[in-house]
Amino acid sequence: MARVCEPMCVSSQRPGLFITLEGPDGSGKSTQAALLADRLRAGRLDVVLTREPGGTALGEQVRRVLLDVDAADRDTASDALLFSAARHQHVIEVIRPALERGGVVVCDRFSDSTLAYQGYGGGVALDDLRALARVATGGLTPQRTVLLDLPVSAGLARRMGGAAADLTRFEVNEAMGADFHERVRAGYLELAGGDPARWRVVDAGQAPDQVAESVWRAVADLFG
Repeated sequence: MARVCEPMCVSSQRPGLFITLEGPDGSGKSTQAALLADRLRAGRLDVVLTREPGGTALGEQVRRVLLDVDAADRDTASDALLFSAARHQHVIEVIRPALERGGVVVCDRFSDSTLAYQGYGGGVALDDLRALARVATGGLTPQRTVLLDLPVSAGLARRMGGAAADLTRFEVNEAMGADFHERVRAGYLELAGGDPARWRVVDAGQAPDQVAESVWRAVADLFG
């Protein structure tokens, strides 16, 4: 007898699904990643919700080094290497095992963040960063990437209006001012425009529940 699937069904006979959420600071990625994971779990799917940098013991240590507001200035390429080291451990320890058992991985940031921030924003050559990403991820690419897009001024206002403890050096460092974040946003939009089969762009300026519905529409086709 043929197996009958629920409305949201990932077959145990194939690799799982890898979904990433990207966007500039203040776009609401963490909130929307959690809402999406909850929605998928309600459909009785095996869901792993994770983040970058982070997701592993090593990744969380690197996160503190990278985001600490009191951290000394570093070369942008050094940042890219640190992000990539954490990413490699994340892939082999968390992401690939979940995909191999047929699960759904929802990740708050992945290698596209390094292209946007250290590449478009910081000036490291994109070809070098792409080569680094291939080493760090073993060639792993998300099936769907949702870009939560909003104007830089709105995103930074959200961040500055939140808890001071949540701010990172990417918001408070003078070298990463509005011009830097404009380059990051433009980079994200260029990445999305260059690969429309993978990327979906969502207006993150909407109310959170509206954004959540837009995010769901951006990924729903993956679940039949």
